[in-house]
Amino acid sequence: MPFRTYSAAFDARFEVGKDDYAAFGIGAMHDEAGTARYMQNKVHVGGAFLKQLTGGRYKAEHYISAGAQLGFGQSSIDWSQLWFSRQFDPTSETPDMSAPNGEPNAGADTKPYLDFNAGLLWYALFGDNGFVYAGGALHHVNEPGISLIEDDQETLYSRWSGHAGGQFPVSDNLSLLPGALFMKQGPALESDFGMNIRYSNNDLNELAMRAGVWGRLGNKPEKGFQMDAITIVGMLELDRWMLGLSYDITVSGLTDANNSRGAFEVSLTYFHPGERRARVVCPKF
Repeated sequence: MPFRTYSAAFDARFEVGKDDYAAFGIGAMHDEAGTARYMQNKVHVGGAFLKQLTGGRYKAEHYISAGAQLGFGQSSIDWSQLWFSRQFDPTSETPDMSAPNGEPNAGADTKPYLDFNAGLLWYALFGDNGFVYAGGALHHVNEPGISLIEDDQETLYSRWSGHAGGQFPVSDNLSLLPGALFMKQGPALESDFGMNIRYSNNDLNELAMRAGVWGRLGNKPEKGFQMDAITIVGMLELDRWMLGLSYDITVSGLTDANNSRGAFEVSLTYFHPGERRARVVCPKF
């Protein structure tokens, strides 16, 4: 059974004063995983404030942004896709799905839970197209209960993340975009890192291409930090549209199950123009 994830989000910003901005956003996600279709549904609303710290003519501009999200989540399992030992028919040597499974919590879903996230980002703009950024966030601050059984003792671990990167022009047309992300949730650790190369024609209707390689590390029980996958990325930018395609190559022990085959991901992004023409004061991630 393939994993399926659907998500949609919208955010907008408003000028507050001369160089500062406030923003709000809303997002929703539906995720399905595994034969039993473990499903997660989440809706969040959020707000942020962007403050210019320094900057001016011939000087790098420094900004800091703080934001928070508040939302609700709920998880469930399609219990009709599971069978248990009590349903095994020794005569036919197959499970009898019509027989009672005897599980006291079969059919239970998680209760709707409250979820709170917060984060901080610093970045600086230099030259015509250069920028550098660093930030961190804490998710599931309240560690909500997500138990599928009546005792409701299972909680969602809080997760913290740190990330950094930038765009460093090499010439008028070529730039390097390195980046790194580190996350920890409960006993799980993950790190993603790599670099894209961006080529642009610098025309009024800008046409640009990106290509790069990224790696993912994860901790394994009793084995420590190990490489999990390598991702090849390609993107095409045209004016306000960006089309991306990536492919994961599995390099961990999961290769025994999928023969090193990963998954394709396709993204399409549109950048809506502002109401008035002004210099962009945030990086193009």
